[in-house]
Amino acid sequence: MQFIQNTKLQQLYLRAAIGIAYLWEVADRLGLLGANGHPHVGWGDWSHFMTYARQVMGFLPGKIIPVFAVIATVGEALCGLLILAGFFTRMAAIGSGILSLCFAIAMAISFGIDSPIGYSVFTLSAASFVLAGLPNYAWSIDNWDTTNSINKQLKNYVAENK
Repeated sequence: MQFIQNTKLQQLYLRAAIGIAYLWEVADRLGLLGANGHPHVGWGDWSHFMTYARQVMGFLPGKIIPVFAVIATVGEALCGLLILAGFFTRMAAIGSGILSLCFAIAMAISFGIDSPIGYSVFTLSAASFVLAGLPNYAWSIDNWDTTNSINKQLKNYVAENK
């Protein structure tokens, strides 16, 4: 059990890896990393991302795909920001795990199981669920808020019992 109690650096690394990965992908599809065709740019704009989204979700009715693409993008941005900041970390990690699992399943249906395995989408989902199961989140807003609340309660208790 010593390992579980000493996870400060591991959980910070996990939060950074998940959060940055989500924010990188959102920035790419919004064109913030450069135009399509430039080095290290996957989509470069929303229209190229939508072409990919239609391929991944080709088994769904065409009219619902843009809605799911927007929901996924907002979800990824929100999960990325919350996980990086360590704010509502457990809920954001659960959301990330579900979101990435849905993406992995859609990829498997559309392109075969090798696609989500090769792009480590199941790994992202599993890592998100592991993050959600950690007991606390050092260097996070969640930890600061909990510590601050406990300190306030202790100060009030001491003041009342003088």
